[in-house]
Amino acid sequence: MKMKPTIFREYDIRGVANVDYDEAFARALGRAVATRLRRTQSAGRPVLALGRDCRLTSEAYVSALTQGALESGVDVVDLGMCPTPLLYFALFKLPVAGGVQVTGSHNPAEYNGFKICIGKETIYGKEIADLRGEIERGAFATGQGERRSAPIIPPYRQFCAEQFGVLPRRLKIVVDAGNGAAGPVAPDVIGALGCDVVPLFCDPDGRFPNHHPDPTLPENLVDVIAAVDRERADAGIAFDGDADRIGVIAPGGRIVWGDELLVILARELLERKPGAIVVSEVKCSQRLYDDVEKHGGKALMWKAGHSLLKAKMKELGAAIGGEMSGHMFFSDRFFGYDDAIYAACRFLEILARSKGGVVDLLAGLPPAYSTPEIRVDCPDEIKFQVAERAREHFARLYPVNDVDGVRINFAEGWGLVRASNTQPALVLRFESSTESKRDEYRKLVEGVVADIQRSLAPS
Repeated sequence: MKMKPTIFREYDIRGVANVDYDEAFARALGRAVATRLRRTQSAGRPVLALGRDCRLTSEAYVSALTQGALESGVDVVDLGMCPTPLLYFALFKLPVAGGVQVTGSHNPAEYNGFKICIGKETIYGKEIADLRGEIERGAFATGQGERRSAPIIPPYRQFCAEQFGVLPRRLKIVVDAGNGAAGPVAPDVIGALGCDVVPLFCDPDGRFPNHHPDPTLPENLVDVIAAVDRERADAGIAFDGDADRIGVIAPGGRIVWGDELLVILARELLERKPGAIVVSEVKCSQRLYDDVEKHGGKALMWKAGHSLLKAKMKELGAAIGGEMSGHMFFSDRFFGYDDAIYAACRFLEILARSKGGVVDLLAGLPPAYSTPEIRVDCPDEIKFQVAERAREHFARLYPVNDVDGVRINFAEGWGLVRASNTQPALVLRFESSTESKRDEYRKLVEGVVADIQRSLAPS
């Protein structure tokens, strides 16, 4: 069995398919998850839901997971190819004890991985690490489960149609699925709202031949920006490979970043629920936190990562949350997890009820000069060390927030250094009230980070 230790990350298991792990590992993972379900369910045979994205290796890994789960005495419900949020949806709508989604999310085509749920919760941190130990020990439950299919896309479409109905204003929307798992779902769901949908790259293709499936990078939004302009559309919606990240484009090529989208969603929420808690993370603009407070909400800055944010929202009873990366979470009118297709519906509902365009929904937000997420290649083996040393360096000089990496508070803005939990990379971001200060802070921090990386590089 091939199993590189670095595939066990903070909130999922992920690596280069058939290089960092193989099908034998997927089978063992199926046995470990099934064994855990057997321990948590006292009576009857547990049921495990399995979903997958469209990557070329995903079907084989689902087969291996299924084999392992069945051998450990757990029944399997195969949801078929679907976005990750539809696996989460199945946890609330089907009589299952947990689920696994096989997906590489927004990573390049050669990657794949596993998002694991026990009960209705996505496991992370120590629970992920414990799975590694259980796999290495190999002390699995035995038995014989049964497999059946339960396509989840039709009930999800029905759910969205019942919740949103037909919007009060007809919109023209470009939908860029990036050849990912959103393709068979998002155009139909958005069309059912009464929108005129212009589909872009909605045929699932795990090679991602048109562009990389990550809407946080501007270079991946070139096609949807052009289509919004060409079609004179009201907005463009882009999804990542498994449709748990959303990107929004306004006419004129304006990218609405994740923290700005959360501003729009939070303003609508706070009109209905004054005092509601809004949770976000360290990469997001200070303008977001200030705007939530200005509109009568309670804003909390927390760690980045879908599992971590979901857990914090549940702990606090937060109504909504979001990340710079485009993960949007809803407890208000929803089940508490991140779903980019549902987020698109919420956003379009707000847009259709307004009298203006997308940019008008951000009226009153003070100007700021910020970078998108900047990803600096850094080996998994040293990336957390680099972030920690950066924290130590800057904490001696400036006020910092170290809830997740280090967010450095400069006189006229801030900068961030944190280790990515999903890629061999550091994530940096900078913001200031002026372009020159933003660039000054970026140059300073990038120089320190580069020096630290060099000092830690193998000689």
